[in-house]
Amino acid sequence: MTQRTLVLLKPDAVRRGLTGEIISRIERKAGWQITALELRTLDRATLEQHYAEHVGKPFYEPLVEFMSSGPVVVLIVEGERVIEGVRALAGPTDPIAAAPGSIRGDFGVIVRENLIHASDSEESAEREVKIFFSGRA
Repeated sequence: MTQRTLVLLKPDAVRRGLTGEIISRIERKAGWQITALELRTLDRATLEQHYAEHVGKPFYEPLVEFMSSGPVVVLIVEGERVIEGVRALAGPTDPIAAAPGSIRGDFGVIVRENLIHASDSEESAEREVKIFFSGRA
C-alpha cells in the first residue's frame, strides 16, 4: 500500500554534514520517492504543534531548544510501506540500541540529538505533513 511520511533531518544531521548520506539511503529504497524537500529553521510555534503530545515532559524544553538550534531538512517521502520502512532505516531512538546499518546506529551519538524524525503512523504522517507543508495536505 502506497503511503507518505514526513521526515525531519534534525540540526545535528545538518551540522555534521550527514544530510546527503541520509537522503541517499532513503532514495536507494526501491519505489520510494522524495516528493517535497525544504531546508528551514523551525520556529517555536511550529515545534509546539509538532511536539504537542510531549508538553510537560522533562525532555520537552531541551528538545524544542535543540530542534530550533539550526536548520533542518524537511521531506515528504512516498512509497510502499514507507512509514514502517523509514522508521526501520532510522533505527531506535537511542543510538546505542540502534543496529549498525541503521542511520542512528551508524551516525547517532545521544538520544535527543539522534539525526532523524519519521512519522510513526499514517495519522501522524498526515498531521505532520499539514504542519510542515500546509499546501500539500
